[in-house]
Amino acid sequence: MANIVERIFESKAQMTEALASLLEVGIANGIKQDGKALVMVSGGSSPAPAYKYLSDLPLEWDKVSIAMVDERWVEPVHEKSNEAFINETLLQNKAADAEFIVMKNSASSALAGQVECEHAYQALKIPDVTILGMGPDGHTASLFPHAEGLESGLQTSDIVCAINAVESAVTGSITERMSLTLNGIARSKEVVLLISGDEKRAMYEQAKSAGSELDIPLRAVINHPQITLSVFWCP
Repeated sequence: MANIVERIFESKAQMTEALASLLEVGIANGIKQDGKALVMVSGGSSPAPAYKYLSDLPLEWDKVSIAMVDERWVEPVHEKSNEAFINETLLQNKAADAEFIVMKNSASSALAGQVECEHAYQALKIPDVTILGMGPDGHTASLFPHAEGLESGLQTSDIVCAINAVESAVTGSITERMSLTLNGIARSKEVVLLISGDEKRAMYEQAKSAGSELDIPLRAVINHPQITLSVFWCP
């Protein structure tokens, strides 16, 4: 079982403030300990306000690397690109000086691009903070239930894996992804899981119960004994 701390907030504004503070401390500690910091970031609406706030803080951004948790296999100009989202929210203002490591490369598919992406991620330091979201189907990063590549992604020693999800209302039509593996998530000094709303809270509680990690991939994170996990929830 992961070392889990659950924090409940009354509003998204409070959760944003707490996340921004955690990231600020994680970055500062990483620079102090290692001379540089690495933060793994997810897309989605939950972390966006914290990213925008963080972007204007007077940190040593030239010593900070930002890397993706997962990515749809689309060009960075695509409206669903997480790379574009991070560029528009976090890598602005003072944070524009940070290094950005992306997942999408020129390969024709995520599977074909995995080796190149793995090579880039192997060259990175241990992440100081990794930010995860969770879908109502129990996926985290792009580790989707019963996806092609999921079983390998939960077992491999690689840092990233190619995923082809089962198309659903949650995945949308773009099912081909690159994602951190379970091992890639577990390498981080601290992992933060952002959850909002009662539906996702119920799924999180279900993920804490016994059952298949292929049904609810978040279970694999919760069950991992080497992960330090902060769970942030707000209505």
